[in-house]
Parts: sequence; C-alpha cells; structure tokens
Amino acid sequence: MKKKKRIVLPALLLAVLLSGCQKDAPVSSKEEQAPDTDTVNLTVWGAEEDEELLGQIFEGFEETYGGQAEFNITYMPQSESHCTDALLADLENGADVFAFADDQLNTLVAAGALEPVANAESVKAANLPESVLAASVNDTLYALPLTADNGYFLYYNKQYFSEEDIASFDRMLEIAAASDKKVSMEWSSGWYVYSLFGNTGLTVGLADDGITNYCTWNSTDGNIKGTDVAQAMVDMAAHPGFISTDDAGFLEGVRNGTIIAGVNGVWNAVAVEEAWGGNYGASKLPSYSCGGQQVQMASFSGYKLIGVNAYSKHYEWAAKLAEWISNEENQKLRFMVRGQGPSNINAAASAEVQNSPAIAALLDQSEFSCLQRIGGNFWEPVATFTGNILEGNPSGTGLQEQLDTMVEGIIAP
Repeated sequence: MKKKKRIVLPALLLAVLLSGCQKDAPVSSKEEQAPDTDTVNLTVWGAEEDEELLGQIFEGFEETYGGQAEFNITYMPQSESHCTDALLADLENGADVFAFADDQLNTLVAAGALEPVANAESVKAANLPESVLAASVNDTLYALPLTADNGYFLYYNKQYFSEEDIASFDRMLEIAAASDKKVSMEWSSGWYVYSLFGNTGLTVGLADDGITNYCTWNSTDGNIKGTDVAQAMVDMAAHPGFISTDDAGFLEGVRNGTIIAGVNGVWNAVAVEEAWGGNYGASKLPSYSCGGQQVQMASFSGYKLIGVNAYSKHYEWAAKLAEWISNEENQKLRFMVRGQGPSNINAAASAEVQNSPAIAALLDQSEFSCLQRIGGNFWEPVATFTGNILEGNPSGTGLQEQLDTMVEGIIAP
C-alpha cells in the first residue's frame, strides 16, 4: 500500500486552532468519530528544529507497521514550551502525538488531555528514574520520557581555567577580571537564579493546590539566611569579572572572546565547541561564597516528554507512534542529529553520549538538581529583585525588605 507523509506549514496550525475556537458547544470527538478506514491519519507536534529528525523517524515507523495500515502522518512545528496552551485551545482537534516540557504535565493531566500510559512498567524500566518521575503524577505515568537534558551546567575555556579553578565561582571571577574577560550567568530568569538558593536550605516550590507557590527565600533563620544569598549576589554583580546576559548575549560573548565561561545549557554545546575548539570544556556548576561558607550551586532539571492526546481518533496507533518516537534507537538518533541527551538508560550509557562533555556535565550536575515545579507567579518577582541588584540597588532599599517583597509576589494567589 502507498504510504505518505505531509509537512504542514506553521500557518496551518493557526487555522486549525482558530477553527476550533468557533465552536460554542463542541461535541465529544468519540461521538463524532468517523467509521474506521484503512488510512490512519495522525498529526504530530514537535520542535521546528526536529523536522528533519522526525521525518526519518516517521519513515522507520511506516516501514515497520506499513503492512497493517496506510499512514498519513502530518508534522506541524509547535514550541514544546507552549504546547499546552496550543493544545488546550482546541483539545479535541489538537495533535494526536506531541512533544512538551515536563513542567506542563500537571496541567495536561488535570485538563484530561492525557491518559495513563498502558505499558507503564516497561517504560519505567527503560528510562532514567528522574525522567520517569517527571512524566508521572501521583506515581501514575502519563507520558513517555524523551530527553534528559533540559538543565544547565558550566561551560569554560580551558585556555584560562584549570580543573581546580572551575570548582570555585569566586576563583573564576578573579581569573576573568585579571584577563579583562567575563564569566556569565543569566539573572533575568528565575530558572538560573534558583542555582544560588537551591542548596542553602531556603526553599521554593509548588503548593498543594497546584497553582500557588511556597517560598522561604527571605528566611531570617537557619544556617544560611536569605540576606546571605542576597549579599553574595550583590558582591557577584559588582565584580568586574561577572556579567549577566541572556542566551544570545552568552553566545555572542563566547564567539567574540569576551566571555570565557558561563552557566548555560546543552542546546548551545555545538556553538561553544565551534568557538573554543580544543579549549572547549564543560563541568557541573561550581560552589560560591555565601554567609562565610562555600555553597554548591544547584539547578533546575527538565525533561522533554511525548504525550498522546486522549481524544485522538486513532488512539492506539498514536500510542504506538509515541512509543516509536521515544524508543532507544530513536533517542540515539536524536542525540546524533540534534545533540539532545537521552532519557533511555541504554541510550544514555552509549559511548557516543558518554563522550559528550556537555551531557557528562549535565549528568554530574544532576546530583544537585531538582525538577522545576513552580507556579506562574515565581518569574516576575525574581526578575524584579535581581534587576535591582544588577543596577546597584539605586533605591537603597534594604536587602531584607527586597527579599520580603519578592517572596510576597512569589507566593501571591
């Protein structure tokens, strides 16, 4: 039988979503489902950069299952970070199979977009425990782990730093300043700022209601107080060897030679290696001075998952395709083509993955990382707090008062 695959342009995605929004009272897809035919129509959402990779994966799927049905697999580019918003805009007409970031899982489950995975035990056995946890709600697996690389670590230029130097952020700042260079870290995002609070005993996370946050970053008790971290940040921001910059600024600095080390993610590994060549190095995050102690920097960890729409008209085939996309061989292929770290245990243990400095650094940092489970009110208060510190606190407001204001915003209903 003839098998075909269509690539749909992004504009069509908008048309599909808008057409769904016209319905005042949608009828259940199960009631509208057309009679079974020999053609299995499946729509897959994935990152725009994954188009070539997914094309190869679809071809393998069709070759394997082609004797059982004729497949019409439609690929549509869709940001993994905004997948939930797009899907829930018209769930019953959304993608059959979709890639998404793990911090969206609870929302998708609560909305009824995902059903428990049928072969959960075999999936759990095949993947790294943390990735399984990221794909689960209350110990029930709702999605398939795809990658285990959505975190951050330290890039460094070996021309300037030894392995002993990179153990201390303070030492790295000294070396950078002496060379009229910079060590970078993005403080405009709470995702990175968490690294300074995460191993101090000060906590932040999602409350039991699944919407609001709890936060003790302003605590005046304990071995390390909130003001200890804030003062460490003040000292860091004022250091001539430090710069806070976003992803684009980090890459620009790496390429023009002004940035010789920085906290960033695996998605920039190829670009950094191209810029530094044989001097390219990657490591877990260093420690930093805080309250008279050396504190190991923490990190948020993240995973990409594959979901199957509970309203898919070909749910069983959609589940088979999701399994195929996320299996061991295709996770290895994903690493080779896109450089993304596998969640599959065997794929992660392969020589190719183990020889990747960025992936090895991420795995070393995993001991000091935790899943990002944060409500929406976290981001803006943190950005305001760090912005004031980076500007040198022009208002003169005390650090404790600034911390209290930030936490008040973070935990707001």
